[in-house]
Amino acid sequence: MSDAHDHDLRHHGDVDAEPGMEDFAVNVRGTRPPEWLRAILVDSLGRVGSYPSAEHDRAVREVVAARHGRHPDEVLLLAGAAEGFAMLPRLVRRRAAVIHPSFTEPEFALREAGVPTTRVILSRPYVLAAATVPEDADVVVVGNPTNPTSVLHPRRDVLAMRRPGRLVVVDEAFADTTPGEPESLAGESYPDVLVLRSLTKSFALAGLRCGYALGHPDVLARLTRGRAHWPLGTLQLDAVAACSSPEAVRRVERDAAVIADERAYLIDRLATVGVRPAARPSSSFVLVDVPDAERVRRGLRARGVAVRRCDTFPGLGDQLRLAVRDRGAVDRLVTAWHALL
Repeated sequence: MSDAHDHDLRHHGDVDAEPGMEDFAVNVRGTRPPEWLRAILVDSLGRVGSYPSAEHDRAVREVVAARHGRHPDEVLLLAGAAEGFAMLPRLVRRRAAVIHPSFTEPEFALREAGVPTTRVILSRPYVLAAATVPEDADVVVVGNPTNPTSVLHPRRDVLAMRRPGRLVVVDEAFADTTPGEPESLAGESYPDVLVLRSLTKSFALAGLRCGYALGHPDVLARLTRGRAHWPLGTLQLDAVAACSSPEAVRRVERDAAVIADERAYLIDRLATVGVRPAARPSSSFVLVDVPDAERVRRGLRARGVAVRRCDTFPGLGDQLRLAVRDRGAVDRLVTAWHALL
């Protein structure tokens, strides 16, 4: 466990990529929303002259609730999952614990608010059952599947962290990248489990900021205390509804199978340059061990390929994170890597 402030918690993959580069740094599928979604957003533009209404919010929450078999009162719409992380300090009474290596935004938000926060750092292969969480932690944050390790934790291990008076927050931003979402808790109601979901990754909506939280109404009420009025705009509301529809869910499920195939190809090709996964990957990105990782990252960048550095993640160092891409992009990555060798 650690309470140190020795990492750039606000470094994210978007700063590792520039326009025109082969982008393996950002975990977004595609560079633009699919055509069917763009048509919905274009139609929504005709309604942005009016303020978003409570009725609109309720209608969208009903769509999300139906997608997960929950009650609409268990749904909180968010301007991206990152907004949910920014709200977490409102839930902590004593101490927060963040399971690492993981997405660093939750810890950043907690520390910025002055919340006592403990890092629980897992050693490889990043098994959650091995985590030692402080007993006084009344909020525990864990990713599943975890960014950047791509490890999918068994749901039983996530639920095993529950304690009286403790809230377990599960970051499921990449849950829909795993076929069938086998370890997701989004469809189950627990009074002490809060699930955060993102729609920006699978639908290429990073610039629109769309997500939601699933939890007990009392927890959601604490989360939104003091929140600004009209927190989501009309385009965001319509996008959340569209991306939560049965047809959209089926599209994402099909893409999850494509991701699994592309990930296997990426791993096979990386082996030709002597690079292997640091843990068993389950999501749309792969964490790989790379001796002298910073030199390799800079060398690939000089050849027009962007990859995500990992020394900004607590618990990591000589690793790189690679987004899963199509075979042509992977071949170009490996060609650039061979040139470094």
